[in-house]
Amino acid sequence: MNISNKIAMVTGASSGLGAAISKALVGAGATVFGLARNETKLQELQNSIGSKFIYVSLDITDEKALKGWCAETFSEDKSPDILVNNAGTGSFGKIDEMPSEEWYKMINTNLNGMYCITSEVVKLMKLKKESAHIVNIGSILGITTRAEGAAYSATKYGISGFSEALFKELRGDNIKVTCLNPGSIDTGFFKSSGIASHHNMLQADDIASTLMHILKTPDNMLISEMTVRPLNPKAPEKN
Repeated sequence: MNISNKIAMVTGASSGLGAAISKALVGAGATVFGLARNETKLQELQNSIGSKFIYVSLDITDEKALKGWCAETFSEDKSPDILVNNAGTGSFGKIDEMPSEEWYKMINTNLNGMYCITSEVVKLMKLKKESAHIVNIGSILGITTRAEGAAYSATKYGISGFSEALFKELRGDNIKVTCLNPGSIDTGFFKSSGIASHHNMLQADDIASTLMHILKTPDNMLISEMTVRPLNPKAPEKN
């Protein structure tokens, strides 16, 4: 796909990996609709990368609001070419100690939110003559597990299954589906598990570059799944 002049949607766009992906897409000439709940951070990102980043303060788990926004924003003549399902939340802890609210929050954001936006966007993508591409951001914990990560892994394994079934469903409609599974990224994401971020973790800009490579593949070539890990995941030794 030639990214220039394409329309992209990125969820969880206000910070971290979502912000890095939005920046990379705008840099390649795309118009990016960046969705997140934190309007202040979205505005700051727009100020940083320019007007081709259009921020949308929206909770993707609010199905009614999401459908209304899609209907107002897009049409047969103006529809997304790219959807990056990046929004996600994670909590870690012992299964008998984790509050049930944390489980429901992860299920609602990581799975239900992804379903809500994808089901709407696919309707629009099917109207396109050109190929389109959906990238779901999974996790290395969607292909393996760790102690005290049962709830989070359940959602990320769900994303993996959702992605594989969806690519088989949509390939005949000229819509690609990719599941990108990164290892630990140098953000504050794993703070609740007691893991401090460090520079040996993957960098968000590097993951964004990898995603751009996936999007730029020839129209009849699909990378359906990719796992990216830090070569040396251990924290650098302190001098």
